[in-house]
Amino acid sequence: MEVGVLSDIHGNMVALEAVLEDMPSVDALVCAGDVVGYNPWHADCVEQMRERAVPTVMGNHDRAVAGDSEFGFNSMAGAGVQHAQETLGEEQMEWLAALPDQRREFDGRVKLVHSHPDHRGHYTYPAEFSPDLLGEESVLVLGHTHDQHHERYDEGIVMNPGSVGQPRDGDPRAAYAVLNLDEPSVTEHRVAYDIDRVQEAVDRAGLPARIGNRLEDGC
Repeated sequence: MEVGVLSDIHGNMVALEAVLEDMPSVDALVCAGDVVGYNPWHADCVEQMRERAVPTVMGNHDRAVAGDSEFGFNSMAGAGVQHAQETLGEEQMEWLAALPDQRREFDGRVKLVHSHPDHRGHYTYPAEFSPDLLGEESVLVLGHTHDQHHERYDEGIVMNPGSVGQPRDGDPRAAYAVLNLDEPSVTEHRVAYDIDRVQEAVDRAGLPARIGNRLEDGC
């Protein structure tokens, strides 16, 4: 069984479309959170997850938009949260608000969290990956850092598919991964997309220019 793994879409529908088009045939999709925030297509990205019934967990931007967040945001991130709150419909907001912090899928073999399985909001960078993060699951999927990486241990796999909509690992291409549950194994993927189109949309929406400009460098 092959699973497409997404995270940190951040309202970037152009990148999401490129990822979905590039992705090889898979049996299912999962998402490690932050569907909204930063870029202006919050509603479109939520609808993609809803229509496809993608198992998704709540990211910190999702939580902030839904109105329940202890996280502080800089002005750029805060602008994206406000824009999402102003443009999402009632059903889309309800979908965000109902997302769980964690979930298990595929008979418990895969655990999804956004940041850390025990410490919500913690940025779990690849240097902190270890088998100690794993519980009963054989694969732990993390997001939040926007840093694509995976490690395989005797106990299982810890993976971050990277960010669809705002990579921060120096590669501006949209990131995702494919998890083969039969082996198990992870294949990391990158795909280029029309960053100029996103920058133009950011400008039209009145969002901070830095949201679009940073996409050029993947940082």
